[in-house]
Amino acid sequence: MAKSVKIISLGCSKNTVDSEKLLMQLQHAGFNVHHHDNAGKTDIVIINTCGFIDDAKEESINVILDYTEARKRGDIGQLFVMGCLSERYKDELRKEIPEADQYFGVNKPAEILGFMESDYKTSVEPDRIITGPHHYAYLKVSEGCNRNCSYCAIPGIRGRYKSRPVEELLSEAQLLANKGVKEIILIAQDLSFYGIDLYRKPMLTTLCKEILKNDSIEWLRLHYLYPGSIPDDLLSLIKKNPAICKYIDIPIQHISDNVLSAMKRNHSEDETRKLLSHIRDYLPEAAIRTTLITGYPVETENDFNKLMDFIYEFRFERLGVFTYSHEVGTPAFRNYKDIITDEIKRKRADDIMSLQQEISLAKNLSLVRKEMRVIIDRKEVGYCIARSEYDSPEIDQEVLIKAGNSNPKQGDLCNVLITGATEFDLEAKLLP
Repeated sequence: MAKSVKIISLGCSKNTVDSEKLLMQLQHAGFNVHHHDNAGKTDIVIINTCGFIDDAKEESINVILDYTEARKRGDIGQLFVMGCLSERYKDELRKEIPEADQYFGVNKPAEILGFMESDYKTSVEPDRIITGPHHYAYLKVSEGCNRNCSYCAIPGIRGRYKSRPVEELLSEAQLLANKGVKEIILIAQDLSFYGIDLYRKPMLTTLCKEILKNDSIEWLRLHYLYPGSIPDDLLSLIKKNPAICKYIDIPIQHISDNVLSAMKRNHSEDETRKLLSHIRDYLPEAAIRTTLITGYPVETENDFNKLMDFIYEFRFERLGVFTYSHEVGTPAFRNYKDIITDEIKRKRADDIMSLQQEISLAKNLSLVRKEMRVIIDRKEVGYCIARSEYDSPEIDQEVLIKAGNSNPKQGDLCNVLITGATEFDLEAKLLP
């Protein structure tokens, strides 16, 4: 019988893509592949780890330890670890958790297959096994990052920016469409930089136009746009083409020049304000999502208050916040002491989310009695759970539709009337 292999994928959607492609390679190599925890006894488990910040590292280590215990019980045969945590701390992991059979870094599928006495098949590229709902999938357009943000460990883990050719991405997008994918989410550490290393000019708008020629793709969503370099031709495409989601994911991280300068973000408060105002004026119907970091070593109470004032003033549709994580190997780790206590970091993050809760509720209440187009993500008892174009899976709010005579399927796009709102969810009914 073929050996069974289960991959546990942790961390970001880029890791998910790596795991899905490895699953397809393993299946072509003759393995019986799984990606669910309920797969039962398994010959081989591969854990794809995240090593970005402390919380992610802790989760990865706990999962590794859980599976070392499963191995002791005889529930699994071999245990392999791959991904960002393994790339950063391979020697330490081998020493502290020797129960794992092998540790691999990032972008090592051929090495993993070779260790399993199988060959990596280029003919299988870029196909993959979708591990989530089959109506949306992530398309990773590049690897690595050329930015020098002082808090970020990604360039040290995944290297410099490397764009994938347009033709290769179009081929993968077609494969995804053939599998029934209706929403493609472009992902990269920095989407704005796509193509510059390969074509010597920005190519994101061109890539989007080419993907949207495929009529099977209903929605195209973009993650993440760097604040300093969003071209007007991309905003024009978003405005004119209804198939590209009016969802601008632009992590500004902070608004205070004191903090932005120390973070080496290469955009100032004034530039950030002008860019966001330009987007809001040009695309007033779009949802602007941002991500913030609080508790950076130089962040003063005045810096934090300025950030709170800006959030209140600009009123982002979507917002997430992280507490600063002091990461070994980053410029911030070398240049600063982690002097702000965890308690203060958490308090500032909680204050931001409390403010955002008020903003989100007001914006959601303004949508009541309006029509909206949504995609059905899943079904629960008495409800269909959906999303609008203004919401990305797993990180943004949902639209809850009471089950009735209509019976939409997962992946269907439907028109709804918004009937109610809470801070981070909408209620709706299906329209004929």
